[in-house]
Amino acid sequence: MRSRQLFWVTAATRVVVLIGVLAPVLWRRDSDAVVAVAALAAVWAVAQVGTGRPTVAALPAVAGEAVATGIVAAVGLQTEPAVLGALLVAPFVGGLYRGVVGVGVALLSEFAALSVITLALFALPTSEELVFVAVWLLGGLGLGFIATFVRSAVLQIPTELAPYLYAQELLRELIDLSGGLRSGLDVNALGGSILAAVQDRVPTAAVALYAPRGDELSPLMAEATDRDADLPACDAAARTAWSRGDMVVEDRMFAWPLGKSAVVAGLLPPGADVDAIGVERSVARLERELRPAAVHLDTALLFAAFRDSATADERQRLAREMHDGVAQDIASLGYLIDALAAGQTSSDQAEQLRVLRERVTAVVAEVRQAVLTLRSSVGRSPSLGAALATVARHLSEASGVAIQVTADEHPTRLQPEVEAELFRIGQEAMNNAVRHAHARSVEVLCQVHAPDARIVVTDDGVGMQQPRPDSHGLAIMRERAALVGAELAIEEGEDGGVRVAVGVGRPADAWPSPRAGRHSVAVDA
Repeated sequence: MRSRQLFWVTAATRVVVLIGVLAPVLWRRDSDAVVAVAALAAVWAVAQVGTGRPTVAALPAVAGEAVATGIVAAVGLQTEPAVLGALLVAPFVGGLYRGVVGVGVALLSEFAALSVITLALFALPTSEELVFVAVWLLGGLGLGFIATFVRSAVLQIPTELAPYLYAQELLRELIDLSGGLRSGLDVNALGGSILAAVQDRVPTAAVALYAPRGDELSPLMAEATDRDADLPACDAAARTAWSRGDMVVEDRMFAWPLGKSAVVAGLLPPGADVDAIGVERSVARLERELRPAAVHLDTALLFAAFRDSATADERQRLAREMHDGVAQDIASLGYLIDALAAGQTSSDQAEQLRVLRERVTAVVAEVRQAVLTLRSSVGRSPSLGAALATVARHLSEASGVAIQVTADEHPTRLQPEVEAELFRIGQEAMNNAVRHAHARSVEVLCQVHAPDARIVVTDDGVGMQQPRPDSHGLAIMRERAALVGAELAIEEGEDGGVRVAVGVGRPADAWPSPRAGRHSVAVDA
């Protein structure tokens, strides 16, 4: 809670209690009690000035206000017991500022000040007065606990550690809840079940599931019983339903928002009778039946976004650590070798130092390439093909290997998690072709007709080799493909070399040849 909000909460509390104390005093016209209330108002006015300032709102300030209130209450007790109502304020303010500790400090300070002043200046309190004091102190304790709850659950006063503590709480809840997610958090599996339910209820030539990406809708997946189905028509219907926030049925097209993070759109077969099929009734029934699935999908999409954000942050952190740590240390070894080589050495030693220097230079280049790989991100590029072209350009400049990238892409982009995994697979395939296959040239084909996409990387290198025991590149590529439901094929090329193909959606034989004019670009590095 910010200081301005805290100021108004404590000010309102003090004003309400002051009015409650002042009313019976004025009714009885007790001049001594009026003086006590005036002193109380002065104490609270001074305390209110410091409200919301971290340097003032510390335990000593809470204790000081409580002591002053206890003194006024001790004086007022002799003439008007209603003044004891002032004992409610300090514990409440202490609870807002410092939680249970603040409540305890305020109550002890009030009780100590009231007891000392009463015993030092006045006679022993009667049993009735003791009951009054006990009742008001207990009331202060109750209000203090309420303030403590308000502080933690509602006001949320920020501290330096508050974001971390809150993150810990959320992560623990996520871990506890993950065991109860019977439907899992696989976007592809959840989306597939939703499309299957739509196809079971409504005859369709094509049906697609969309999710927002920025200000646009991006296809998650699509199913078409007719290859000639007009999927762009589904795109238009989905955008209309998303903008209206309601069901859309126009001609052969229908669409409706599914939950908070998705849209379902479909296309009826040619010649279908919309009225006979009862599309509106069927869609309305589907809306009700798919509400649980919509919640599952919303959760899966949020989890995917969280995972991608955390992964990107970790990749950036690793890149910084490698650049500022390992890369600099290895480069320093190179400088040391140069210094040794500059001294008087034998020809054998000079040759050994030269070889060692070349090896260190190669290791530094590999580390720098690894840093570039970690820092590369498809999300910052205008498209998947453009991101692969950037990687190819940097890799070609570093290795001298010619890399040609051809991209055939529709304007609609894939979902971020699908793009990211396909990008990493294509990046790893290019790296393998340059570093391990000793290729002289590499060709990369990237086709994106969302929600379908494929990447094909072909090289003219030495072909498939026996993998080293410590090599995990191919296994990681397969894991990445499995995460987004992609098909990965790695095989020997027709004329030697290796061909790596990964795709989501339509099978490989259903892809058309790349066409010029469809965002087609060739980069010959």
